[in-house]
Amino acid sequence: MSLLKALAEKPWLPQTAGADFAPVPGPLPSNPGRTALKFFIAVASVIFFLLTITFLSRTQYPDFQALAGEPWQPFSNTSQLWLNSAILLLASITLRWGVMASRQQNLGQITVALFAASLFSALFLFAQFAVWQQLYSLGYFVNSNPANSYFYLFTGIHGLHLLGGLLALARCIVQFAIGRDCAQLNKGLLLCRSYWDFLLLVWLFLFFLLTLSSASYRAIAVLCGF
Repeated sequence: MSLLKALAEKPWLPQTAGADFAPVPGPLPSNPGRTALKFFIAVASVIFFLLTITFLSRTQYPDFQALAGEPWQPFSNTSQLWLNSAILLLASITLRWGVMASRQQNLGQITVALFAASLFSALFLFAQFAVWQQLYSLGYFVNSNPANSYFYLFTGIHGLHLLGGLLALARCIVQFAIGRDCAQLNKGLLLCRSYWDFLLLVWLFLFFLLTLSSASYRAIAVLCGF
């Protein structure tokens, strides 16, 4: 009988309301903020990747002079850049602390963590500006060497991304100050933590890239086929 019933079915005809079909499950709930952040990070990664490709290609022109390698070049001594890296790392760490404090609803730790994360992030921007001033004082102007131009371009774009993150962090702080909602703060800080981790990785990559010697650029260019 089941075989005859199967042969008698007419799937091309509209089904009746009482047909035994399982309802199609709806879309799973998603976090719009996290989706937007992933999209933004993907776009930013593509931008930095394309700039890196053009930079490595530009290093093979005769007028390119690396900023490191020889004793008199400014980034042969990278102590200031290491200090900047440590500051940005502290900003990322304190944001992680803020996430844990918001989960525990510890208002005292939340306050300290938010203040420290904002302070270290702002200090990083000021420290980067100090490096710019140091380069200018040594005569490494934007147009005097392609390596200079790329350094200002890379660090400037990175600084703008961090400044945008600071605005997002400030919004989280203001919302928390008004509503004292630890759950909502935790959601915002989770996004900020991911974004700061991304900025830290980008900065470490730029640090490595911009402090290479001319010989290193030639070796990388050969590997990349430039």
